[in-house]
Amino acid sequence: MDDPRLTEERLPGNRDVWRIAAPMILSNVSVPLLGMVDTGVTGHLESPVYLGAVAIGSIIFGFLYTGMNFLRMGTTGIAAQRFGANDNDGLRVALGQALIVALLIGLCLIGLQGPVGALAMQLIGAEPDVESFALQYFSIRIWSAPGTLANFVIIGWFIGLQNARVPLVLFFTINMTNIVLDLLFVLVFGMKVDGVALASVIAEYTGLLVGLGFVAHALRRRAGHWPFARLLNVRAYAAFFSINAHLFIRTMALVFTFAFVTAQGARFGGLVLAANAVLMNLQNLTAFALDGIAHAAEALVGKAVGERRRDALQQAVQLTLKWSLLFAAGFCATYVVVGPSLVRLLTDLPEVRDTAMRYLPWLIVSPLISVWSFLYDGVYVGATRARMMRDIMLISTLVIFLPAWYLLQGLGNHGLWLAFTLFMASRGIGMHLGYRYKLLPSMP
Repeated sequence: MDDPRLTEERLPGNRDVWRIAAPMILSNVSVPLLGMVDTGVTGHLESPVYLGAVAIGSIIFGFLYTGMNFLRMGTTGIAAQRFGANDNDGLRVALGQALIVALLIGLCLIGLQGPVGALAMQLIGAEPDVESFALQYFSIRIWSAPGTLANFVIIGWFIGLQNARVPLVLFFTINMTNIVLDLLFVLVFGMKVDGVALASVIAEYTGLLVGLGFVAHALRRRAGHWPFARLLNVRAYAAFFSINAHLFIRTMALVFTFAFVTAQGARFGGLVLAANAVLMNLQNLTAFALDGIAHAAEALVGKAVGERRRDALQQAVQLTLKWSLLFAAGFCATYVVVGPSLVRLLTDLPEVRDTAMRYLPWLIVSPLISVWSFLYDGVYVGATRARMMRDIMLISTLVIFLPAWYLLQGLGNHGLWLAFTLFMASRGIGMHLGYRYKLLPSMP
């Protein structure tokens, strides 16, 4: 059904959480699994230079694309409101405005690829041979920008319609296409970083074609028309950008931190850069899995706030937090037992393996520290408290992470990982306090 809603007479239950969380977890974990395949195919080439180049290229696109994740979150919120109001024309406006913005941003990124790539390489400061291959990767994959951002919009739009199945199909299509082409281009055709990048481009546009098919089907079932005057009126986009401005700043601070970790790892040399890339792939696997439950929090908390029901809000937070903590504990245990095996799976380069093993304990403790911020991201998005999200993120980045990194530089890469861990802990503590003393008391 397109409209699976809770009745006003009951509180959210575990079934309501998993109706949304299960397909989103499956969708989300496919993203870092793709990164693990990228790492795996390049990690088994004859030099760690290729692995480092793909790691740098991936972090650049992580910075660019994750910074544009407001297209997904903002579209979800706007579409959910139009859906709740049964405003089919408004649903078309929400989709059309976001797709136009996505297309314009994507074309700008392609047009600015020269200075963007040069600036990124200067900031990261990788070794010359790594930088050369990273630029090759960047110059190919940048052509996926319009398709990637349009897919963000389509996925967000369907989540707003409380339809988690279509995002699952899109993620599966994009990532499986990418994985198959990765293996084909690199292992069969003998390509290197150029093959990994080309696979990403083809996969994104394949997913876009599938997504547009689902959109057309959904709109045929919803009577209405396209109000083109609203799509062409520049002033009509003011509300769109006002909703997303705080989310954009918050997200840019987050991806800056991840990019900074990679950049500092690069300054420690190619081995540390490659080892950190292996561990960050596993960190991303944890984050994307837990984000699936956070998506359920977005939907359930948003509904509770819209109904002005404190009891439903508390129940939604308690349930999603409970499941998040259970999953986080499971990840910790998994990394204790099979962490070394996962490292060996991702690379057969002995020096990279040995280096990654020295820093594996940071990955083991990370899930139970990071889980709070992942879950509360969903709570705050559902409650539309983007300003609070922005403020807490900026404090965690500028007041906690950067000073900690500066003071801990003498510890080398261990100091870098400790600073990152303190950053994640600060986010979780800040958002928990914000929820308890500001968000919850504001409910009637």
